[in-house]
Amino acid sequence: MIASLIDHPESKTLEFKRDLSSPRLVLRSLVAFANSAGGHLILGVADDRRIIGIDNPLDEEERLSNLIADSISPRLVPSIEMITVEGETLLVVEVFLSGMRPHFLKSEGLQAGTYVRLGSTNRQADPQLIAELQRGVAGVSFDALPMPDLTLDALDLQSIREDFEGRKTIEERSLQSLRILVKDQGRLVPSQGGVLLYGRDRRQYFDDAWIQCGRFMGDDKADIFDHLDIHAPFPRAVEEILLFLKKHAMRGADFSEIRRKDLWSIPVRILREVVINALVHADYSHRGSPIRVAFFDNRIEIESPGLLLPGLTIEDIKQGVSQIRNPVIARVFRELEFVEQWGSGIPGIYRIAKDENLPEPTIEELAGRIRFTVHLAEILPLTREQSRKGGAQSAPVTAPVTAPVTAPVTAPVTAPVAAPVGAYVSKLLRLLGEREPLGNEDIRLAFGLKSRRRLRETYLAPALSAGLIQYTLPDKPNSRLQKYRLTEKGSEMNAGG
Repeated sequence: MIASLIDHPESKTLEFKRDLSSPRLVLRSLVAFANSAGGHLILGVADDRRIIGIDNPLDEEERLSNLIADSISPRLVPSIEMITVEGETLLVVEVFLSGMRPHFLKSEGLQAGTYVRLGSTNRQADPQLIAELQRGVAGVSFDALPMPDLTLDALDLQSIREDFEGRKTIEERSLQSLRILVKDQGRLVPSQGGVLLYGRDRRQYFDDAWIQCGRFMGDDKADIFDHLDIHAPFPRAVEEILLFLKKHAMRGADFSEIRRKDLWSIPVRILREVVINALVHADYSHRGSPIRVAFFDNRIEIESPGLLLPGLTIEDIKQGVSQIRNPVIARVFRELEFVEQWGSGIPGIYRIAKDENLPEPTIEELAGRIRFTVHLAEILPLTREQSRKGGAQSAPVTAPVTAPVTAPVTAPVTAPVAAPVGAYVSKLLRLLGEREPLGNEDIRLAFGLKSRRRLRETYLAPALSAGLIQYTLPDKPNSRLQKYRLTEKGSEMNAGG
């Protein structure tokens, strides 16, 4: 088995070295393996993977053992053995994922000497990553930690009740069950996961907990055509992201025809799973950038902050191995039926791609981020001429999508409306033309709707997405005092309808 490793390229769990002439580099790799997913380091193999062997292997084995004992803290005890391949003796060091992580080089200290494995290289861990390694060993998740300075008022209870309508009565006991509220020093306070999901002022505490969407011209980020910043509660953000992607993925038919013939030119089922996975598994302790969704002519990239959890590799998650980084967020998404069972999402994505003859999606572990790339079956070119005309798509999103839309799109749509709106949106425009502005309850009662969710997904979200209505309180989209009125575009369409 060890000999067969030499046929493989270096990776997150495999590295080759000629000898011990650079002991610090060897030690860094061993520390990184122990902190990440374990691995093998093989001495006596050249950079081109030629087997050159180790001179005086017994002496080198003893030297390596002493270096490890003297240089790494906490104490690391890997397996070291000598094997013979093609007549040459190699030293094989096997390191397991450590339950005492983070390990670090004593000479560099904890903050500067902690390393993790990123692809086939070693990366110095920053303070946030070191803290995550420590929490992982202690069995504590970031999103389950209390926020002792906050009270129940920090949560948007109205949004929680609306999302769980018909599923769960929202009271203190159920919020504790969901771990949106946790006990701290004898009192109930929001958890970090609770604030991430439903905090009234989430960005005040988590600067990068939002989603940035962009449609780019070509296959790089040189020219951006359209963008949307999403700050809605995470369960609602899923459909806002998909609405943005669908808006740029129409093939010249009106919305009802698209839904009837399934003419989306992007793999919506795959993208939904990838979006949910990014929201549930992002490392929100990481500082520096939000979740990013980038739509290019030939692919869609979804990036989330954080590396894979210790013990996981990309091959593991493709096979369905799952570890939950954010159990509070994951529990809420499970209760809302966004996910069916843990570990099924990623393998399901690859099955769908295969069944639909799509290019295989790719997963990359970058510097502090995970990128999931969904390759499109055909190129969707967006030209400068289309940009000057105001849009690449020929119809707005004006009808409900199959999954619940639980929040309106909160940024303006740059492309104009170029096709008739659906009957539900037309009905809403007529109502607002007679009695604007109106709030959620006013509209719901006027239409005799029992379900607030149906109001959002059938009327409000499509109209907002198409730029036909607008908020009276644009800076507070989730305010209880929020009302809606027609935009100039909506008034023109209403007058012409």
